[in-house]
Amino acid sequence: MKTPRDTSSVQSVDRALHILNLLKENVDGLGITELSNRMELAKSTVHRLLSSLKNQGFVRQDPLSERYLLGLKLIELGSIVSQSLEIRKIANPIMSRLVQETGETSHLVVLEDGEVVYIEKIESPYTIRMYSLIGKRAPVHCTGVGKAIIAHIPESDVRKIVEQKGLKKFTENTITTIDDLFANLQEIREKGYSLDKEEHEPGIYCVAAPILNHNGESVAGLSVSGPTMRMDEEKVKFCMDRVVFYAREISKHLGFRG
Repeated sequence: MKTPRDTSSVQSVDRALHILNLLKENVDGLGITELSNRMELAKSTVHRLLSSLKNQGFVRQDPLSERYLLGLKLIELGSIVSQSLEIRKIANPIMSRLVQETGETSHLVVLEDGEVVYIEKIESPYTIRMYSLIGKRAPVHCTGVGKAIIAHIPESDVRKIVEQKGLKKFTENTITTIDDLFANLQEIREKGYSLDKEEHEPGIYCVAAPILNHNGESVAGLSVSGPTMRMDEEKVKFCMDRVVFYAREISKHLGFRG
């Protein structure tokens, strides 16, 4: 059962979204009085909502007219969604081939707010397989896909992620120091692939590679994951080859020419 506090929070979210929709329909912006009248809310309530949205970058205020407009944060989010949809469309048939060849589950992820987000998944045909969901978030320092992506972003950005998210220990194999992480990322850059040897989940082995755009920027990660009982040395080597090959195929579709 919802508490009064829960109800109030949902109401605030609804009102904030209403503001964004009103600003979307009025490209020249709206003032507090106009928003207050259209929403039939007190100016103080509208001002509080606008302050929160402004602090998060979802709205901005014109310094001359003092009218409110949509913020640049929405452009950033729209770009992420658009890019994710494009990558998913390109990657899906390629991931299907990857699963057919390796017999293991394939994932496609992107980096968002210092974590990886699973945006596509093709299941292994085996009954025993890893549990994952599209939309699930995971840390970057102990997942194959996470390390594959951050190995190709500026070191300063990696340090910021570590400062914000930390290096939580999930298993006995988890990297927990910044020096070890950077050493592993250097190895990933040299080899072209990354490994998660039960670093995030016990019993799960993952092989991953970065997906690069036309600028050579790391925009996603591709992986195959399976239980350690099936991922012997020969299988892992085969998966390395296939994941790197198909990650490059997706990168080519995104304009990468390296």
